[in-house]
Amino acid sequence: MVDSLDLSYNNFTGKLHKELASLRYINLSYNSFNFSQDKDMKSQQLDYCFFRKESLIGCSTPNFTSCQVFQQTSPQTSKTTSLLVIALPIACIILFTIPAIILCARSIKSRKIEERTAKNGDLFSIWNYDGKIAFEDIIEATQDFDIRYCIGTGAYGSVYRAQLPSGKVVALKKLHQMESQNPSFDKSFQNEVKMLSQIVHRNIVKLHGFCLHNRCMFLVYEYMERGSLFYALRMDDEAEKLSWSQRVNIIIGTANALAYMHHDCSPAIVHRDVTSSNILLNSELHAVVSDFGTARLLDPDSSNQTLQVGTYGYLAPELAYTMRVTEKCDVYSFGVVALETLMGRHPKELILSLLDSSNNKNMMVKDLLDSRTRIPLCHRDTEAIIQVVKLALACLHSNPMLRPSMQQVVHELSSFKQLSLPFPFSEITIHQLIA
Repeated sequence: MVDSLDLSYNNFTGKLHKELASLRYINLSYNSFNFSQDKDMKSQQLDYCFFRKESLIGCSTPNFTSCQVFQQTSPQTSKTTSLLVIALPIACIILFTIPAIILCARSIKSRKIEERTAKNGDLFSIWNYDGKIAFEDIIEATQDFDIRYCIGTGAYGSVYRAQLPSGKVVALKKLHQMESQNPSFDKSFQNEVKMLSQIVHRNIVKLHGFCLHNRCMFLVYEYMERGSLFYALRMDDEAEKLSWSQRVNIIIGTANALAYMHHDCSPAIVHRDVTSSNILLNSELHAVVSDFGTARLLDPDSSNQTLQVGTYGYLAPELAYTMRVTEKCDVYSFGVVALETLMGRHPKELILSLLDSSNNKNMMVKDLLDSRTRIPLCHRDTEAIIQVVKLALACLHSNPMLRPSMQQVVHELSSFKQLSLPFPFSEITIHQLIA
């Protein structure tokens, strides 16, 4: 059976029977078939096709507009038409129903969140953050605080890395169960983080907000790529990358943060847990002080100053008998962290030796420095190291009244350029730096 026909370039005239419309391919271009429907053809419309003139010039397949009657009677065309009659309404129903279902689901979800908010109080609060975060986003991002997302654990909680739907990465500090289930802690904690969220300082970690929930309580912080100073000092490959100037800058950044808290905030804020674990580093080794969920406003009349907090090895010695937290407790902890940053390890042996001056008479400064970093040769580095060690030892004074303030520490660290060493760096002892 013929299913194609090429009659092009024959200058044929007359009419074309409609059955030719059933051919798979037909070329009638450059002929003179009737291209208009006149009065005589109307009676024969069911038997013949007519064409527009332009459809027979340079067109391989003419437009069989007048042959629709014939095509509708074709079994294949009839089947296709039937499918269209069924499919189009179904497609329309799906097209309009799915958006309605989505909108309805979002509305239900929103109502559920509002109901939980009313039941649990302030469910989720965010300040200074671009974009809405839902409690469910946090749970999903951490798979309900799965251990795989945990990047650190401290005295008051564990820290998790969470990537939100927007792509933003944040750090979540989830308080331990004992803290989160203490009803008396909720109100003071909420008021405290609201105040801390308003602090803007380049060396204080950005607090985006917090969550109070009957299941858990957590803080939402900016994420610091390099982790904690503690981690950087304990990992050999990380410690080797820390130059002396970078270590000094980390110490200066920590001092700036504490000075701001003690002297520029009203009322003053005492951190109470200054450790290398609570100093975080970003990708450029810029240092920020973190873990403000445990900080307390310095109110002399407040009984919460007697609550012992802190980390063993960083606590000021007077806390053993006074149980009273002051700014000078932070100063002592800073001294420990400063020496730890230069030594690459906790300075517990050095601190013990300070109790007996005879033990440190011949202790050389150069011998205390982290051996994983080459001995400093640059004069600027040696001056800075001596200045930091001298200030750190002053901060570790057993009498809190004789310790410098953090404001004084910052001033001294910013003016170390004028320092002139009385002896070559390799000959300076710890004893010579003790005031």
